[in-house]
Amino acid sequence: MSIAVSVRQITKRFGNVQALDGICLEIGEGEFFGLLGPNGAGKTTLISCLAGLVRSDSGEIRVMGFDVQGNYRQARRQLGVVPQELVFDPFFTVRETLRIQSGYFGLRRNDDWIDEILENLGLAPKAETNMRRLSGGMKRRVLVAQALVHKPPVIVLDEPTAGVDVELRQGLWQFIQRLNDEGHTVILTTHYLEEAEALCGRIAMLKQGRVVALDSTRDLLERFSAYQLGLRVDAADRLPEAVMRRVLPGEGYLNFQLGGLDEVEPLLAAIRESGCPIKDMRLTTTDLEDVFVEIMRGQDIEKAVRTR
Repeated sequence: MSIAVSVRQITKRFGNVQALDGICLEIGEGEFFGLLGPNGAGKTTLISCLAGLVRSDSGEIRVMGFDVQGNYRQARRQLGVVPQELVFDPFFTVRETLRIQSGYFGLRRNDDWIDEILENLGLAPKAETNMRRLSGGMKRRVLVAQALVHKPPVIVLDEPTAGVDVELRQGLWQFIQRLNDEGHTVILTTHYLEEAEALCGRIAMLKQGRVVALDSTRDLLERFSAYQLGLRVDAADRLPEAVMRRVLPGEGYLNFQLGGLDEVEPLLAAIRESGCPIKDMRLTTTDLEDVFVEIMRGQDIEKAVRTR
């Protein structure tokens, strides 16, 4: 697989804050790649360096083979970036905004593709509406459209569904998934971890400017795999001390962390023998949110990082 984005030993400091501390990543062409981390982890700074908006202190970033600093214009043409902030020009309609964006990349007579974008993002009814009259969700759709107007091979989505309705999320992901299926590389940052788990084939997690996890989504889930058994019981005071020591913090259910399904029956047997009736039971498996929380707590980081 050819490399779409190469990030080598990138560092960036803002005053006393080390925003990026030796970031190394390689993202293959056609990947759907997740970039996750808590607020302040360095995700947006890394994307800004990738887009050439912020100059890194050291290291190298290449997009489709073009150095972001040495060949900025060529590298920037390979990228479509959807920023977190709602930035727009209030003097133009939606269609005019997209035509102007096309002009930045030297594209003329781009209306057929603009119409397709408008239709797929649910913006067609608003095509002739002034930008300042749009809702926040509609403005975010226009940001996505602007990022796609020049058909970039690499699409960077920085919290694209923050504060938008469910209908937009579904339509956006269908469209982005289609572009990814056609060969576009997609890099996603999101706080909606269920989106990352469903969409991303590989994930990097950042913490304090460093990569603390890097692997395929499937392998991350398998490495941290565990089961949690939740029970609602009557007369919990009858439970033996050995059982109560295993109860995790929480309300409503008595939750137990299990290493495997073979632990379910012995635990239930101990509860039955205590004379404590079970009213309800639920069994859940590890999801990406569980993995994220565990890694951010600093647990078992060595098994979370696998280089390409």
